[in-house]
Amino acid sequence: MALRRHHRKVGSMKIGIIGAGNIGGNLTRRLTALGHEVSVANSRGPQTLTALAEETGATPVTVADAARGARVVVVTIPVKAVPGLPAGFLDGAAEGVVVIDTGNYYPQQRDGRIATIEDGLPESRWTEEQIGHPVIKAFNGTYAQDILSKPLPKGSPGRQALPVAGDDSAAKQTVRDLIDELGFDTVDAGGLDESWRQQPGTPVYGNQGDAETIAKALAEASPERTAEWRA
Repeated sequence: MALRRHHRKVGSMKIGIIGAGNIGGNLTRRLTALGHEVSVANSRGPQTLTALAEETGATPVTVADAARGARVVVVTIPVKAVPGLPAGFLDGAAEGVVVIDTGNYYPQQRDGRIATIEDGLPESRWTEEQIGHPVIKAFNGTYAQDILSKPLPKGSPGRQALPVAGDDSAAKQTVRDLIDELGFDTVDAGGLDESWRQQPGTPVYGNQGDAETIAKALAEASPERTAEWRA
């Protein structure tokens, strides 16, 4: 794939991915192809990740070990599973580890009722509270297949853009650089308290537009959660 040969500003990083579903699996595929050292974990144990490991060269590990030495950790599991993450799972991560939260609250479809989210707490703020570490919200409204099929070199007309929200500007920049390396533009979606603008049911959710389109969609979001996305 031609993208692999492009100069990378980010450099090779140790990345832990917790969750090997559609998003986690495809991020594992792309990030290993770009030369990053990826450890991947799921709730069922490393023995269930043999095929993905053989395909990608990623290292299958337990959830407790996924963040060990990692500069970036991607948490891409059902929201209802977040409180079940092992205590201290980030303790062995690199200093200043950046945690990406890709999660979405689906109360009717999967997660059941979470009262504080129903009361208006942004989903990623809730996740941050559960894990005790700041998060950057990204990839939550991205189709998993797009991660494989839509990358374009920087500067390409119509390059798909992803919204990125978070409070730490350095951590956010790390995520934006990584997404650029993956072949997508980014739009700064503000702090984590503004991350409701990219939750399910908003104009940006599932939006495959370019940076201008994504910025407009973020601006048009309403904080009112529609019935489909409430418990």
